[in-house]
Amino acid sequence: MKQVWEVLKEQVKYTPMMVRISRYEDRANYQSHYLGLLWEILNPLIQVAIYFLVFGYGLRGSSTLQGTDISFLEWMLAGIVPWFFINSVVMQGTTSIFNKIHLVSKMNFPMSILPNITIISNLMSYFVMTIIMVIIFLLKGTPINIYWGQYLYYFVAMILFLFSFSLFNATITVLIRDYQMALQSIMRVLFYLTGIVWNIPQLLPEWAANLLKLNPFMYIVDGFRDSLLLGKWFWESPSYTIYFWLLTFFFLFVGSILHMKFRERFVDFI
Repeated sequence: MKQVWEVLKEQVKYTPMMVRISRYEDRANYQSHYLGLLWEILNPLIQVAIYFLVFGYGLRGSSTLQGTDISFLEWMLAGIVPWFFINSVVMQGTTSIFNKIHLVSKMNFPMSILPNITIISNLMSYFVMTIIMVIIFLLKGTPINIYWGQYLYYFVAMILFLFSFSLFNATITVLIRDYQMALQSIMRVLFYLTGIVWNIPQLLPEWAANLLKLNPFMYIVDGFRDSLLLGKWFWESPSYTIYFWLLTFFFLFVGSILHMKFRERFVDFI
C-alpha cells in the first residue's frame, strides 16, 4: 500500500505541472495545422457519422434500437463518445513513459504523472463531444431525469480506472515492448465486444453476454447508457460494480508496485 499512496500523492502534488505539459503538447501537436485543435473534434465527428451510416442504416436498415423507442443514434453516441476517450487514453497512456522519458531528464517530476498527462490532454475533446451529444439528445427529445446525475459517478469511475490501467500498461510496456502491440490489437477487438455499435446482449446467449462483462470498459459504456437513456442505477448490479472496483484497485496496486520498483532503471530498459 505504501507504493500506492506514494503514486497518488505524486498525482496531487504535480497536478499544475500535468496541466501545463498537456496544454503545451496539445499546441505542439497541432501548431502546423490550419484548423489546429479543431481536428480533435472533427476527427471523432467524422467517425461518428461513418459508424452511424454504416451500422445505423447500412447493416441494420433501421434508425431505432430494437425493442425500444430509443434511436440508434442516441444509443450509439452514449457509448462511442466515452469509447473514443477511453481508446485514446489507453493507447497514448501505454506508451507515455517510453515516449516521454526524455522529459524526466530535463524537468524535475516523477514518471508516474506521465499516464495522467494523456488523460488531461484528451479531456477537452471529450467534454466538447459530450456537449454535442447532449445537444443532440435534447433536439431529439430525450427526457432529462434524475438518472442523468449518475453520469458523474461513471465519469469518475472511468478516470480512476484509466489512470490505474494506464500506469500498469505504461510500466509493462517499458519492460516488454511487445505488450503495446498486443494491447493495440485487443483494443480493436474490444470496440466490437464492448457493444459500441452492436447491442451485444441481444445478439448472444445470456451466458456469453455475461462473460463479456468481464471487460471493464463495458461497465463504463453500459453505465453511461443506463444513466442517459435507460434509467438504471449502478447499485442495481452490485456484483458487477464490486468486480469493476476490485479490478481498478488491482491495476492501481500492481501498477504502483511495478512502477516504483523499476522506474529508477527505466532508462536501462529503453
